[in-house]
Amino acid sequence: MKKLYNLFFLFLAISLSAQNLEKIAKEITDEGITLYRSEMASWYGTDVFLANYQNRENIGGYFSYIDEGVPKCIFFSKANQVIGTIAFPTNYKPQNANLDLTERKFTDIENEYATIRSKALERIKSDSIFKHYNNTNFNLVPIIRNNSKKVYILTGHNDNNLVLFGNDYLIDFDKKNEIKKVQRLHKSLITQKIVDDEVGKTVSGVHSHVLEDWPYMTPTDICTLMLYQNLTNWESYNVVNKKYFSIWNSKTNNLTIMLTDVIKKINEDQEKRHPENQD
Repeated sequence: MKKLYNLFFLFLAISLSAQNLEKIAKEITDEGITLYRSEMASWYGTDVFLANYQNRENIGGYFSYIDEGVPKCIFFSKANQVIGTIAFPTNYKPQNANLDLTERKFTDIENEYATIRSKALERIKSDSIFKHYNNTNFNLVPIIRNNSKKVYILTGHNDNNLVLFGNDYLIDFDKKNEIKKVQRLHKSLITQKIVDDEVGKTVSGVHSHVLEDWPYMTPTDICTLMLYQNLTNWESYNVVNKKYFSIWNSKTNNLTIMLTDVIKKINEDQEKRHPENQD
């Protein structure tokens, strides 16, 4: 009877752990998709704006956000006036974008985005936590959702055969738009080739997470995977941690997080059942 009780509580613990990891996976996925939608608006919004705006010296910067479900890219002048609004109500095709070059003031919510973006930029210039690599640049992605304000910083580049993970950061803000926390999401910069010199186009990829606060696949990982999914053959992508194993399904845009020990146990069981498949 004691063994039955022990088994019951073991299965209960595993079930509760799985439910908790499922909730975490959904939160990370939702944040990652929000990042992706913002970055897509910035990618294509920049192309649309620069093709139609001639006074380049007047440009102070840009940011994107989701306005009632519609991704928008906002360009502003050095005098902090909006000089371009590009909206993508149906898709991210430049020919379907709505471009408005009317000069105007920020709306209240746009002012919030502009403020935290500006403070994040100043922090990047003064804080040694931020590492700069040759031939790369920082992309600032302000996010306001679920009663929180934050700016993600991703590392961008111009190499068409590389996907970059890591060297990304998160700055959290309080309700008064003051910085309350700055943290790195990966320990280093990770490069993955789209076309490998030996095997050609790769179908999957993997990297490891060692930072204690970020054992799972990050929202920035998901954002990057979605941005490049049409350029790669990656059907899935894995992030390995000593405690957790994250699996991203590129076909369904679904994240699964499992205990690394469970993955090891599954592999061990497979080896015992099918020893003929071992080298």
